[in-house]
Amino acid sequence: MGRSELECDCDVLHHEAVGEVKRKMESDEILFEIADFYKALSDSTRIKIVCALNLRELCVCDISHLLNMTKSAISHQLKYLRDINIVKSRKEGKEVFYSLKDDHVKKVIKVSLKHIKENVCE
Repeated sequence: MGRSELECDCDVLHHEAVGEVKRKMESDEILFEIADFYKALSDSTRIKIVCALNLRELCVCDISHLLNMTKSAISHQLKYLRDINIVKSRKEGKEVFYSLKDDHVKKVIKVSLKHIKENVCE
């Protein structure tokens, strides 16, 4: 069985390139945080919640109705997203409203949507 054209068929180590990347690479701790961020967005319910909150602030009842899920299920997902710093909440009387934590999360969603839509429309 022959090698794929995508496999490297050499034993040469490019010391300068490896050294440069090693110096610039983020710490394992930071990379694990990034992985956790994307893991949080890998669940279809959570990504639906995040996309809805990308459009506007909503309460649990709103999200529950929008996604046709129980308030308990939505609250569970919102707690997870809040714990990982993707969403934030504010209380207004008896209601709790949720929104995306910051513009960084909004930018990730915007870039993701752009990437997916470009590939779908090609």
